[in-house]
Amino acid sequence: MDRTLFSEEHEIFRTNFRQFIERRVVPSQKKWREQGMVDREIWLEAGEAGFLCPWMEEEYGGAGGDFLHSTIVMEELSRAYESGWAASLHSDIIVPYIHAFGSEEQKKKWLPLCASGGTITALAMTEPGTGSDVAGIATTAKREGDEYVLNGSKMFISNGISCDLAVVAARTPNSDDPHRSVSLFLVEADRPGFIKSRKLEKMGMESQDTAELAFDDCRIPAENLIGQEGGGFMMLMQKLQQERLCVAIMSQANVEQVLEDAIAYTKERKAFGRSISKFQNTQFTLAQCATEVEVGRGFLDKLIVQHTEGKYLVKECSMAKLWQTEMQGRVIDACLQLSGGYGYMLEYPISRAYMDARVQRIYAGTNEIMKVIIAKQMGL
Repeated sequence: MDRTLFSEEHEIFRTNFRQFIERRVVPSQKKWREQGMVDREIWLEAGEAGFLCPWMEEEYGGAGGDFLHSTIVMEELSRAYESGWAASLHSDIIVPYIHAFGSEEQKKKWLPLCASGGTITALAMTEPGTGSDVAGIATTAKREGDEYVLNGSKMFISNGISCDLAVVAARTPNSDDPHRSVSLFLVEADRPGFIKSRKLEKMGMESQDTAELAFDDCRIPAENLIGQEGGGFMMLMQKLQQERLCVAIMSQANVEQVLEDAIAYTKERKAFGRSISKFQNTQFTLAQCATEVEVGRGFLDKLIVQHTEGKYLVKECSMAKLWQTEMQGRVIDACLQLSGGYGYMLEYPISRAYMDARVQRIYAGTNEIMKVIIAKQMGL
């Protein structure tokens, strides 16, 4: 399917970033998986090259691009089977909270550092006792003079070990309404009481330093509050559209690469004297997979364009997150089956893709939550 959403300048950006991946990311992937996190240098190099927060204005240290530049970064990393380096989480999910809702002082202080790779961010929202139910968080932030004191714990936090700055969702006593008592704070990782409890062991995404965090009487200046007390829930809801679209973009790009690799493998692999691509079962399986992938691409590209134009797409982005991630799981499973025993070996990318893809249906709101949102948007 021909894609018309990218300009010539976008394609130059894609070529440059693809070369960066081939030169700096791919050779490091095995090392990153073994050490359980990416090297800090990759953040700095990507920032220097303009690959972090490429949509951000130049006055804040960005490249002055748009969301299509971010889309390219997500697509190319996904096609390289790079699931551990959470560059897109940093650039397109976390930093936008500071950009959209932060004070001018907060923007001037943090945005250039985020764009340069000098500051790595994390989003501390999920807790041991609550995930998709943001209003149910138990972490508290109590005002004491010119400070807030944070107490609580967070779970499944990407970039949790490497982060220098966390956007933390905490409950403030400004309202009895759970939706109006959630506030967002900028918390520097070197503050006393900010505890990086442990790096979590996962079935996939081995090079992602997902962690459990804790706040034990962690004191931060009052000016670290983002926006107003009690405004956190609405901020989170406003940015979840883009977060879910990002998950869909990464799922789609990854499964396109998986399919491409599976087609090449079945053409090369011989059984009973001929390529297994010549067997009807293989052809039917790949035809079904290709159809699902193409349908997904058409729907997703339309949403990417509309989102870049600033349209309200909560229902549609929830649909994309639901469809693309479910489709990704089906197609990867089918392609792994065609790979036989080799597909089960960790030295083959499809085995890691199989493990990495499973969480796509869980984070950024489970797919069950996506169905609830879609139903509500339909007026049901």
